[in-house]
Amino acid sequence: MENTQQSSGSTLAATSRKVKVATHTKTRYYILAMIFIITALNYGDRATLSMAAAPMSQELGISSITMGYIFSAFAWAYVIGQLPGGWLLDKFGARRVYFWSIFLWSIFTIAIGFVHFLGDTGVVISALFLLRFLVGLAESPAFPGNSSVTAAWFPTKERGTAAAIFNASSYFSTVIFAPLMGWLVGTMSWQSIFWVMGSLGIILSLVWLKVIYSPKQHPTINPEELAYLEAEGALTDMGENMGNTQRKKTTWAEVKQILSSRMMLGIFFGQYCVNCLTYFFLTWFPVYLVKERHLSILKAGFAAVAPALCGFIGGILGGIISDRLIRMGYSLTLARKLPIVLGFLLSTSIVVCNYVDSQTAIIFFMSLSFFGKGVGSLGWAVMSDVAPKQMVGLSGGMMNAFGNTAGIVTPIVIGYILATTNSFNLALVYVGIHAIVAIICYTLIVGKIQRFELRSTSQ
Repeated sequence: MENTQQSSGSTLAATSRKVKVATHTKTRYYILAMIFIITALNYGDRATLSMAAAPMSQELGISSITMGYIFSAFAWAYVIGQLPGGWLLDKFGARRVYFWSIFLWSIFTIAIGFVHFLGDTGVVISALFLLRFLVGLAESPAFPGNSSVTAAWFPTKERGTAAAIFNASSYFSTVIFAPLMGWLVGTMSWQSIFWVMGSLGIILSLVWLKVIYSPKQHPTINPEELAYLEAEGALTDMGENMGNTQRKKTTWAEVKQILSSRMMLGIFFGQYCVNCLTYFFLTWFPVYLVKERHLSILKAGFAAVAPALCGFIGGILGGIISDRLIRMGYSLTLARKLPIVLGFLLSTSIVVCNYVDSQTAIIFFMSLSFFGKGVGSLGWAVMSDVAPKQMVGLSGGMMNAFGNTAGIVTPIVIGYILATTNSFNLALVYVGIHAIVAIICYTLIVGKIQRFELRSTSQ
């Protein structure tokens, strides 16, 4: 009888636990939706200059080499701002820092639409470089902020999908904004792109303050969801309420530990290769369609949708596959690396565009390449898995600094290739080689993927 009562009690307790798990809120999905929207805007604002580049350069007399340097201005500042941005995120929290990031980059984007009033070409070029530099500096906390929020709001077994979704928004951004910007150029002016996108950013910065809170402070989360997050590996203490008294100061010795880690360096350099493809798409791809393949600006805007949509689908699929492998019992290392390797093998198909002539075939192979890149773009999921608990923001900033150096190099190198060869053929080979190097980084350098534990630096 006693055993029966104990069994009955255990069953009731188990049932109670299941009810609690089944009835926890889904606030984390609303958080992810907001990150997705903001990241889509982030990439839309990065792409404004590339969509305006052809008519702008013609009107203002800007050469391809000069435009390459202007394209790179964003990345110079973006790289410089990563470590300060990561430090600000760790110190003040993503909610406040990210708000100012969105608001400021939107103001600078609007200002670009007025540079033509400066008259002198040299002054205009200087103003364009400076304003794109400021946009990059303001955007620098964005992806480390995404990583920090994702680590706080999502358990390990959901983090790959969450990171893949916000990362895939970069492609979805093109689906939404490329046709819009192409239409604005075709019906109004190239300046209108900057005015519309910047105004949208100011509105969304205010929405961000209404939606984003840390898990322990969010008004709609219930105790069951918070308990679920904490039990399944979410770093809920990474929220904005981590006051300055709770977190010790980050030391240079701790930063050196990360920089001396083979695993971390492999991830950093892999991200550089990923971003080589990203920055080709953000800077020279519309120019490639207009100048090399003779599409109008409006048609180029719509033609960019297919590769972007495929990249978006691939990005979501890569995260789902990775998390499914974890649920099936495979190691975190295999679950993250397998989609990365297979994805970047597919992305090398960008080189095939050099050997086909029809616009349909070109869009097909570009789409296949960016589908593969989407599948393999799990760097931010990996960073959420490996970043030291005390330095999620700063670690993400370091990875973004390494990765976005590609944004400095790629536009300039391609600009010189175009000036020298008057063709994009070598440019596509240059991009394709980086996909191979990304595979080498993850297969031969990174090793086992696991949380990086800082050694004590106290004397």
